[in-house]
Parts: sequence; structure tokens; C-alpha cells
Amino acid sequence: MKNTYGIKTSMANIKDYIPIVGESTIEDLQLIAEKLKGKVIQNVNSTALGGGVAEILNRMVPLLRELGVDTRWDQIKGDEAFFEVTKKFHNALHGRRQDISRHDFNIFLDTSSRNINNMDIYGDIVFIHDPQPIALVKKRKKNKWLWRCHIDVSSPNKHVWRFLMDFIAKYDSAVFSSPNFSRRLPIKQFLIAPSIDPLSDKNKELSEETIASVLAKYNVPRDKPIVTQISRFDPLKDPIGVIEAYKLVKKYIDCILVLAGGTASDDPEGARVLEEVRKRAADDKDIHVLLLPQSDIDVNALQRASTVIVQKSLREGFGLTVAEALWKAKPVVASHTGGIPLQIKHKYSGLLCHSIEGAAFAIKQLLNSPEYAKKLGLNGKEHIKNNFLLTRHLREYMLLFLSTYHKEDVVYL
Repeated sequence: MKNTYGIKTSMANIKDYIPIVGESTIEDLQLIAEKLKGKVIQNVNSTALGGGVAEILNRMVPLLRELGVDTRWDQIKGDEAFFEVTKKFHNALHGRRQDISRHDFNIFLDTSSRNINNMDIYGDIVFIHDPQPIALVKKRKKNKWLWRCHIDVSSPNKHVWRFLMDFIAKYDSAVFSSPNFSRRLPIKQFLIAPSIDPLSDKNKELSEETIASVLAKYNVPRDKPIVTQISRFDPLKDPIGVIEAYKLVKKYIDCILVLAGGTASDDPEGARVLEEVRKRAADDKDIHVLLLPQSDIDVNALQRASTVIVQKSLREGFGLTVAEALWKAKPVVASHTGGIPLQIKHKYSGLLCHSIEGAAFAIKQLLNSPEYAKKLGLNGKEHIKNNFLLTRHLREYMLLFLSTYHKEDVVYL
């Protein structure tokens, strides 16, 4: 199968990763997978498109099946009102002030009740991703249940967290992305960081011809340094703050800002944020606000064409766009929040910032010091290779699945 640019887009086979991670790594995965033969793993989340969870599952599920692990993936159903509420939950769990009423909780419970009644739960291990489908645990029988929290819950809204705890306590284990997100729970907890697939359309090598074609498609010139943030149009990604940082840089260095992202079907806030960003950018022809289609090649090309990549999140679960940029050996300026410090060691594999002014200072430093920027990018790529590729993620998930049948209280992955 080929996409618009004539590039092969078929799913990689597990052996295709050998040149990147080594044959012994793949052999280890095959040995672990043998121990899961006969078990059905059922993943459940809220959307098949948009966002890091869907992206990871789109790559992971076929590879697990190739390894011989019977892995499946289902989505709950919900209307606009339900996803408005779950976005409020998302923001509140990230520590944003939200007005959440009893009516909101009732909308969540009513939709959850319909999903409980209508969804077929068949897995030996049921792997629930994030709060949207969390109530499905009411269908628990003799199977194993895992709750995967992909968001930053280091300082959650107490009312929302207490509400979710009634469900969380019914699971066998919870999985978080960073030690900072760990909470006091009556169940076992595991720390498993997300990952990127180095062979996906979003991360594989591209020809210069393809990169140039994508830039031409979006009318992004290459006559100036390009500063880019790629993320959903979400207040927590702080695109307005990125514009303000760019304006501070622009006083000293003539450059272009690209703010690019898509939308997720379970995020009703995206259109409102996109409109605000466009208004803020309207007076500057060097700011390019791009609403991307579901085209990973476009994302890949924009990242590879960039001089500096930014991820100025106010709160962040992990920040896969940081790993993507570092994998491409790009210098990255990112906020010291969520799982980002796991990926960036300040002044070694990127630059961390705490404010708009700090982001602007770091961007200027990288634009003025291309050799230093190159060194940070190369260090970052090596760090991602050693810690945040899909093969490591597959291994830890399979060990997690096996741990549900382990009798000890503590299991080390």
C-alpha cells in the first residue's frame, strides 16, 4: 500500500526492527510471547484515531499478534455530551480548574452504563486505557483487569479523582508513565513509559524530495530557520504561549513558526483552541497554523524540516512528540513537566524551560549555536533509541500481562 507521496506504508514485521535494536532483543520478545499463548488481551479506549493512545495501539496490536499474542482492540461509544465531560475530567486530572457538576458525573455514569450493557468483554486480560472507559470494570468476572493511565495525575482535582477511585480500586493493577504520577492506591502499580515506532510513517527516514513536497503543500518556505510545535490544539499544549515565545525570539532572529496538529474524535475542545490560535497568528505572515489531516508523513516531514522543535506543554502525560523529534536528532525545547524530563536531560539531550521567557531564551540559544544544537539532537536520538522505542514497550507490556498471574505482591519489569 502507498500513500499520496508514493511511499510504502505497510506495517513493519517484528524482524524489521533487528537492524535498530539487535537480534537478541527480538528473540527475547518471542520467548516472552510464548508464555502468553492461549491468553486473549482485550484493549479498550475511546477513539481509534487521534492522540498518543490510539497511535501506540495502532502499531502495537499488530506486532503482538505477529508474536503470537492474541491481542484485540475495542472502543467505547459516547456522544458529544459524554466527551465534553471526559475532556473536563482530563483537564481536572491535570490540575486545571474546571466546573464539574453532579449533572456531569451523571452523564458519565449514564454513558458508561450503556457501554457496560452493550460491550462484549471477552479478554482473559482486559486492558483499559484512561478514564473514559474506566467504569467497564463493573463487568469484571474471573478475568484480569488493568487500568492504564496515560495522563499526568500528580495533582488531580480531588473530586474527580475520588470519583474515579471507586472504579480504580476494582482493578488488579494500575499503570503510569512516570514516577511522579504514582498515587496511593489499594492495588499494585507499574511504571511503563510510552514509546515511538521508529519504522512508522511518522518516524522513518524520508527523502529530501518528500520533505520539500510536504512544505510546498502547506506553503511553508525554507528561507529562514523553522521553529515548530506539533501537537493537538489543546490549552494544555499552550500554543498561545509558543506564539508569545516566538515573538520574543523574532525581535533578534528572523525565523518562521509552524504550529501544526490534528484533532481527536474524543476532544471537543480542539476547534475552539484552533480558532483562538489563528486569531493570535493573523497579524504575522511568518506564523503558519496548520490543521493536519491524518497524515503521519506530513508530521514527519515538518519535523525533519525544522531547525528547532518546541513542546511547551503546561501539563503533559508523556509527550510523544518530544520522542519523535529527538529520534530525528532535532534539538528540542520543552517544558519541565509530566514525562518530558524522562526524555530530556537538560543541556544534554535538549533544553527544558519553565516559562515563555525561558522557552524564548532556549530557542535563541539553539538558533545562534547550530553546533551545540546538533550535539543535543544526536544525544537525544541515542537516548530515545536506548529507552523509548516500541520494542522496549512491547517487552514491558507482555511482562505486565504475565504479572497478573504472578502470586507475589511485587513484580519487577
